[in-house]
Amino acid sequence: MTEDKPAGRTIMTILAALLIFAGPTYAIYAMTTMLDLNYFLSMGIGFAIFAVGVVFLLFLVRKKIVS
Repeated sequence: MTEDKPAGRTIMTILAALLIFAGPTYAIYAMTTMLDLNYFLSMGIGFAIFAVGVVFLLFLVRKKIVS
């Protein structure tokens, strides 16, 4: 996906938002209930997903894909 395509920008922005908002909420819920993982392990993984989303969003802002 390149920066000059509006569809690519939209997909990257939606991906960043999903990582930021769904990672700490739905991913933790899914890991604890469906996969039966330890609560603290799923919280750590959820925080890692959140951190990846924030870093990805910062990348998009610095490349001026998202203003």
